[in-house]
Amino acid sequence: MRQAVFIGGNPDEKPDLAALMKQIADGDEQAFGRLYDAVAGPVFGIVKAVVRNAAQSEEVTQEVLLEVWRHATAYRPERGSVMNWVLTVAHRRAVDRVRSVMASAAREERVARREHLPEFDVTEAEVEARQEREDVLRCLGTLTELQRESITLAYYQGLTYREVAERLSTSLGTVKTRMRDGLIRLRDCLGVTA
Repeated sequence: MRQAVFIGGNPDEKPDLAALMKQIADGDEQAFGRLYDAVAGPVFGIVKAVVRNAAQSEEVTQEVLLEVWRHATAYRPERGSVMNWVLTVAHRRAVDRVRSVMASAAREERVARREHLPEFDVTEAEVEARQEREDVLRCLGTLTELQRESITLAYYQGLTYREVAERLSTSLGTVKTRMRDGLIRLRDCLGVTA
């Protein structure tokens, strides 16, 4: 039976992570390599549990380990173990990535919704307004003189029923009846459904 040969020492030996952090704080790249080997797997595991995307988990893992290298002096042994500190950094970074991705997706969705809004066509609106004016004038022509005058005074000059009655020297009841009948005829002529 063959035995495995391990280059670089026995894999069952756990490195002293606190001692490695002190060395990393002093810029020791080999110490960082040993720390990397010891924590990369757990960091990737916690990041993947939060991010749920392998490619992004790899990116975040690299960012975490780079942060550990750059900020090794921020580690305080009295606050907890090296592994807990590194995993806390990893969890925070993973949550930040998820929030960033969600915010980006929400932004893209808002932009997409805005882009799908129909643009306002000024020319079309002017043509429609002109057509509506012509239709109203045509339909006003089908009314009796009293109906047309009453509606014109009320809607185009803003007079009240009483003021229209005074202006036309007609009783208030007659003006109200003529306006109601005239508005019904206008509605029917214009094809408005109420």
